[in-house]
Amino acid sequence: MKFANTLSICAMLVASASARSATPSAFVGASRAFSKTSALKATPVKLPVLADEEVMSPKAHGTSEKPVQKNLRWSCDYETADRICNFNRHYAEFAGYWQGTKFLEELSTMEQPIKFYDSVTGQLLFTAPMGRTLEEFLVESQGHGWPSFRDEEVNWDYVRCLSDGECISTTGTHLGHNIPDGKGNRYCINLVSVAGNPTDE
Repeated sequence: MKFANTLSICAMLVASASARSATPSAFVGASRAFSKTSALKATPVKLPVLADEEVMSPKAHGTSEKPVQKNLRWSCDYETADRICNFNRHYAEFAGYWQGTKFLEELSTMEQPIKFYDSVTGQLLFTAPMGRTLEEFLVESQGHGWPSFRDEEVNWDYVRCLSDGECISTTGTHLGHNIPDGKGNRYCINLVSVAGNPTDE
């Protein structure tokens, strides 16, 4: 894919919006990380990985232990993010919200593939695009109204789904919903839920 094509796609999306693992450094200590990241590949696992309703039980701040970060990426609105992440189980940012943020504007300066972090904890939740082009990721997300991720773009260490399709983090952040289509699982995610800054692990 030529960079010019990506820029033209970004320009199209911006116009539309305005109109309305790390490699182990040593074998010792890396085996645990390797087993976590390779287990899903080595062992047949049905995706999405499911969790019990208990994960979303009331905590100190809604369904999480604390509010969302103050300095969210792409100028995502703090109050909207906190409400959707921590005090919500069914609703979402409005369709196309992500196109009205600085996400597309900052796209050319972002490291590829793009890493999306939990807005509450800063844990890595999604990495995209994986197994497809950036152009394909953007077009699909624009078509559905929300950033849309596929199975291989999900970090299953920290992401789960409930039986009703709700997509959550392992610490209780509401992320969005799994809405499968003809290609398989499609995780329709609120940008405000994955606009966090990474935390040191």
